[in-house]
Amino acid sequence: MKLTICAVGRLRGGPEAALFDDYRTRFDRTGRGLGLGPLAVSEVEAKKGGGATEEARLLERAAPGGAVRLALDERGRMMSSPEFADLLAEWRDAGRSELAIFIGGADGFDPAFRHGCDRWMSFGPMVWPHMLVRVMLAEQLYRAASILAGSPYHRE
Repeated sequence: MKLTICAVGRLRGGPEAALFDDYRTRFDRTGRGLGLGPLAVSEVEAKKGGGATEEARLLERAAPGGAVRLALDERGRMMSSPEFADLLAEWRDAGRSELAIFIGGADGFDPAFRHGCDRWMSFGPMVWPHMLVRVMLAEQLYRAASILAGSPYHRE
């Protein structure tokens, strides 16, 4: 199952980009033998004043057709790392070939876009900077692949 992070905003150089690239590489390496990956990124930027509606239109275009749609949203379900790993495995084992994971802009998702997603997941009730969310997501994807591979990383 191929994964695409569809995100509002650009991740420029710096420590967040370096961490993201490290976890992305780890995920791709670990996930390959599990039928997970590669991990792609599609970044979009709405014009000034476009708001959540414009961002939704751009995110729709960034997502692979027919993909399972997972939105990172503060109202989403919080889950443990093993639960997240099980969810990825469930979609993979059901024959889903694509997963799009959405990271919205500062104003969140357009309600129609949000309701068009298959699942919503939260990293907790706190608000996180979008660049850190990408790093946290990449780390959790790597952790999920490690769990599915039986690696000790999850226990470190």
